[in-house]
Amino acid sequence: MKTKILAGTFLSLGVIFALAAALPVQLAGKPSRAQHPRYRLIDLGTLGGPSSSQTFPAQSVNNRGQVIAFSGTAIPDPYAPNCLQDDCFVWHSVVRELNGVVTDLGALPGVNNSVPTWITQTGLIAGLSENGLIDPLTGLPQLRAVLWNRDRTIVDLGTLGGNFSQAFGANNSGQAVGVALNAISENPDFLQFFSPGATQARAFRYQNGSMQDLGTLGGNDANALVVNESGQVAGYSYTNSTPNPTTGIPTIHPFLWTNGQMQDLGSLGGTIAVPSRLDSLGGPVLNNHGQVVGTSTLAGDDSEHAFLWTSGTMMDLGTLGGDVSQALAINDAGQVVGWSDFSPTSPFHHAFLWQHGTMADLGVVAPCQNSTAVGINSRGEVAVEMGACGGEFGFSAFVWRAGQPIADLNTLVSPPSDVHITGLAYINERGEIAGVGVLPNGDTRAVLLVPLPGR
Repeated sequence: MKTKILAGTFLSLGVIFALAAALPVQLAGKPSRAQHPRYRLIDLGTLGGPSSSQTFPAQSVNNRGQVIAFSGTAIPDPYAPNCLQDDCFVWHSVVRELNGVVTDLGALPGVNNSVPTWITQTGLIAGLSENGLIDPLTGLPQLRAVLWNRDRTIVDLGTLGGNFSQAFGANNSGQAVGVALNAISENPDFLQFFSPGATQARAFRYQNGSMQDLGTLGGNDANALVVNESGQVAGYSYTNSTPNPTTGIPTIHPFLWTNGQMQDLGSLGGTIAVPSRLDSLGGPVLNNHGQVVGTSTLAGDDSEHAFLWTSGTMMDLGTLGGDVSQALAINDAGQVVGWSDFSPTSPFHHAFLWQHGTMADLGVVAPCQNSTAVGINSRGEVAVEMGACGGEFGFSAFVWRAGQPIADLNTLVSPPSDVHITGLAYINERGEIAGVGVLPNGDTRAVLLVPLPGR
């Protein structure tokens, strides 16, 4: 089966560790004199441990240049040898402030890990933290959805009665969204698609000190991924409790929650459709006009296509010639990026930009054979990850601009750095890119790439 469905678009902390108004845009293929800028690479360092990293994909850098990441400390993880990270150190969320100082955001009281997942344009940060307790129902460390205020104090958002919650997104009004367990036993137990728990998982919206259950589309479980500036929430939900023979789990559909109503966005004929890709949490998959992008299986559930939902209609964005495509991000101009197979006989895929009904192949840079577009700003600049590159690192990160061929970001860093950029998380309106790189010794670093003036 060609489809790349995995049982778990909701990422546990362990999986995570392993890993404005629209401006005029240039259209793909339109001639342009714009050249790729040179970039200054800023290494966010660590908190005393060997490595730091990024959450993928996520709004990791805002339009003021504040960037979030998570970083290893020199504190041994109390759950070793069954720790959540390969190095068995405690990791904390960090933010690089406007003055260039990297601040340790800490975690909830105790010796606990934390991960940031979203930073708003005003500097509010959403994420998750361990709270030092073990869930008696699963034996796993309990996690809590948290917000870091602009004064960097941490707020535990609580749960809906269960032992687990996680915040995925926030907006400038202080609303946060995510998933939280309630106290109702999961029966039948299909919860593993949503979270590590033994009770029902529900999408929530948090505001003014209160966590609101957004309901479901008919099944027991739902998950909220992103909230826009008008308070609309995009996520996904089971529509019933009957497992499908093709997947072994109930039907999952994306939803758009607006003013107290959860709208079922449907599918492209299959039984699994979610905002973003099918094998990870979502990034900027909802824009400020209420458009949603994601991925849906087709009838039979043996292939999947990228979709755009707008004004009540789910549109199949097609592919570049193969059987599979996935949409990962949308900007306020309605441009969509992601990846697609370009041939039914090739194991590789290319990044795409979809606009005005056309999917454009953004290509690759030799010797890399895969590319995946993970973010796009309102100027049409696209952040791209690549795989299957061979060589010392195996992966590289790239940038695409209209009128220019796709370019390896590592060749655009000035002065050159010993950090090889391997992955990207987000590109903001100023063209600043949050990502991750690797040092020659194998340690990883969260990085910020800042375009140099005059380029």
